[in-house]
Amino acid sequence: MARIKGALNARKKHNRVLKLAKGYRGARSKQYRIAKQSVMRAQASQFAGRKQKKRDMRALWITRINAAARLNGLSYSTFMHGLKLAEIDINRKMLSEMAVNDAAGFTALAEIAKAKLA
Repeated sequence: MARIKGALNARKKHNRVLKLAKGYRGARSKQYRIAKQSVMRAQASQFAGRKQKKRDMRALWITRINAAARLNGLSYSTFMHGLKLAEIDINRKMLSEMAVNDAAGFTALAEIAKAKLA
């Protein structure tokens, strides 16, 4: 039986990594060894970035809710506590959308929260 050399598979592997490194500066996009390191780091950062994006969005929603709640005379924590006491379950994303686009609706929720706190 004839021996199978690894050149074809190695070339495929190299080309796959170099394709991912396309657009990188200098040797990072030309030389396999250096490109492989850059691609591995980039993929690790991608993974972390997808998790970070979720945290950043939640922080943005909370900031928006806090700003709108303060316009209605409540802090974020007291507003959320009032909603919980009133048994109103609206997630932070929707509350943030209301704060930005539906000020009247948000004010109504703030009044309900104030009533439950008093």
